[in-house]
Amino acid sequence: MDTLQFTFFAIIACGAAALVYILIAKPTIGNPALAAVLSGGFFAYTAVQIWHEGIIMFWSNHSANLTGIQVWWDLVMCVMIALFFIAPRARKVGMNVPLWALFVGCTASIGLLAMCARLFWLEKAAYSAAQPAAA
Repeated sequence: MDTLQFTFFAIIACGAAALVYILIAKPTIGNPALAAVLSGGFFAYTAVQIWHEGIIMFWSNHSANLTGIQVWWDLVMCVMIALFFIAPRARKVGMNVPLWALFVGCTASIGLLAMCARLFWLEKAAYSAAQPAAA
């Protein structure tokens, strides 16, 4: 098994573990640390990819054939759906949604995960502040 195949299967395993956590844990508030770690990890992987293959590979990958274009549209739609669902929550806790949307538009999942981490952190802080102090 070469490095790319190993990376592919490692990502599938991590995704499966995250899915199991989401389905089993049922938290009432998102996990800001998990979202931040995922954002940082994907940023690091992307930085290695850009260092190794160059920024032009994003263009080559998504414009070479109909499958590449379909994957691009799928990514764009997934990010838009996620923003559609989290923007009202982000506004409710006082986040600057247009600025975050610009960041997400420029970085896709990296920015979206960072936005979720910030949102979850603010929601957790608001939830903790609303709880009565223990006597």
